[in-house]
Order: sequence, then structure tokens, then C-alpha cells
Amino acid sequence: ARWRNWIIRGIFSLIMLVGFAKLVSMGPLVVSLVILLIQIKCFQEIINIGYVVYKSHNLPWFRTLSWYFLFTSNYWLYGESLIHHFGFLMNRNNFLQPLVTYHRMIAFLLYTSGFVGFVLSLKKTYYLKQFTLFGYTHITLMILVTSSHQMIQNICEGMIWFIFPVSLIICNDIMAYMFGFFYGRTPLTKLSPKKTWEGFIGGGVSTLIFGFIFAGVLSSYQFFICPLEYDEEIMGLSMSCIPLHLFQKTTYLMPKPFSLLKRTLELYPFQLHSLVLSLFASSIGPFGGFFASGFKRAFRIKDFAATIPGHGGFVDRFDCQIIMALFTNVYISTFAHVASPHRILQQVLALTPESREEFLRLLRNHVKA
Repeated sequence: ARWRNWIIRGIFSLIMLVGFAKLVSMGPLVVSLVILLIQIKCFQEIINIGYVVYKSHNLPWFRTLSWYFLFTSNYWLYGESLIHHFGFLMNRNNFLQPLVTYHRMIAFLLYTSGFVGFVLSLKKTYYLKQFTLFGYTHITLMILVTSSHQMIQNICEGMIWFIFPVSLIICNDIMAYMFGFFYGRTPLTKLSPKKTWEGFIGGGVSTLIFGFIFAGVLSSYQFFICPLEYDEEIMGLSMSCIPLHLFQKTTYLMPKPFSLLKRTLELYPFQLHSLVLSLFASSIGPFGGFFASGFKRAFRIKDFAATIPGHGGFVDRFDCQIIMALFTNVYISTFAHVASPHRILQQVLALTPESREEFLRLLRNHVKA
């Protein structure tokens, strides 16, 4: 049975890896759409657990309101992203212009309508259960919608900021499983008895090595490193750019103990950043899985679903990706974000003619000074 599960898990892991590679080749827009679909599937799995465990069959409007809140949350956050990146383009369309101008108010009123609907659905015999599930739904929304939104924000900074962290988690998961399967002896945590220290350490070292090499490969292709931007000249999305310093080869002096072998080393600066991301993926990333294990134990279930043979549900497969996506987004904004001339131009184009004139006047004065 142990080897049978290993074979099934291996086959479906290979299928998912091929699918992931095919997905990446289809470009950032398709990847973003698939992320949204996965988020919806994960939400369904978690809400179904609450529906069954809390015996919510008689609760009025529970499922309808849960899905409505998912819709409003996505409308709010994804609308903000679209406006931030393509607002100037949307403002040119007479139908979309009011949706852009009043987006936040529309989103807030949509959410408020759901809130009012929840209050009106309250029934005396179900108060505690209804409020419990209201909180359950909102925590689920906070985790899933926020992380998927941040993941798409990462894609907008360049496909590398999506592919690389996702691949780190995949590598760590596979190698931790392999080391644990063949060499695992010492249990790591009671939340997940099958996880071992041998797997944790083996997966961590493998992820650091893989990350450093893979970062160098990705950094050499514009398809991966260029941010998602609209180019007025080609009237479409541009996948070419002048590489940022992060993705330009730089010569580094070797530290003294190693300088006897080689005085200098040529690397992409992103490869140094990759060590931090790899360390997080291998040391903190697994705690996303431990959190999910604790959740399953609390609700006395084996898996979130049985969608993927040998793996469980979508949440079982993507639990570690959630915290990794959030960390990557924070890391970009803290250490790697560079203002984009294209995006600044888009913001200027969104101004009124009078405001543009004022902006140009201020810019000229600043340049002269």
C-alpha cells in the first residue's frame, strides 16, 4: 500500500508538473485566470466542509451568501488591480469609465448588500451557528482571496515572481516527501505524523540548490523577467523590456576563503535574492501545510476533497503556496520594487488635460533645478 500510494502520487505529480509548464507557456493572462479558478475551487472545498461539519443544511441562504461574498471580494480586489494597471485604457471606454470612477463605492455597496442580506436571514434557533459560519466564511475569504490577489500582483511584476516561488514550494514538497519516504525516522510534528526531520532538512537543502540554479536560468529570458505592461505603440501587452539590475549579470568578488580557487564570480543579482526566497520556502512554507493539517484534525477529515488521486483536494495541494505568495509580494515591495516608467506614463495619461500641463510644468522645473 505504501509503494502503491508512492506510485500514484508520483504519476499525478508528473502530470501536474507538465500541466504547470504548459500553463506558464500560455502567458500571464491565462495564468491569472487559472489562479482565479483554483481560488474558486479551494473556496468550494473549504465551504463544503463547513456546510457538512456544522450541519448547515437547514440554514437559510448560507451557501448563497458565501458565494456572494466571494464575488464581491474578488470584484473589489481584482477591480483595484485592473484599474491600477489598465485604468487609463478602461477610461477610454464609455461603458467602463463609470465602473472605474466609482469602483470602490460600487464594491462597498455590493458587500453591504450581502451584509444586510445576512442580517435579514438570521433565525432565532440558528443565531450561534449562523454567526460562526459568517466568521468561517470571512476568514476563508481573507486567506484565499488575499493570497490569490497577491499572486496575480506578483505576476504583474514579471512572470518570474510567480514561477519561481511556486516552483520552490513544488521542489520542497517533492524532495521532502522523497527524503522522508526513504530516510525518514524522526517525527517532525504531531499535527502531521508522516512529516519527518529528515524530509524537512533534505527538502530544505535541495530547495536552496534548486532555487539558486533555477533563478539563473529564468533570469536570462525576457518572457519571465519583464513586467506586465500595456504598450501604446503595439496596442497590446508588451513582453519585452530593458532588464532591471536584478536580471543583469554582475561580477562579484569572492570572499577570502574562496578567492584562492576563483577571484570573481559572475551572477545575476536575483540569484542572491533567490537564497532568501528558497530559505523561506523550505523553512516557513511547510507551516502552511501544518496549518492545513491542524484544520483537518480539528474537523476530523483526512483531506479537503478527493479531486487529485494521491494528493487530496486543491487546498491540500496549494496550502503552502498561500503563505509563499504573500511573502513574495512583501519581499518585492520591500527589496525589489522599481518604479516603472510605463506605469507612471499611464497614470499621467489618465489625468485631465489641465492636470497634464501642470505635471509637465512641475517636471520641467524639477529637471532644471
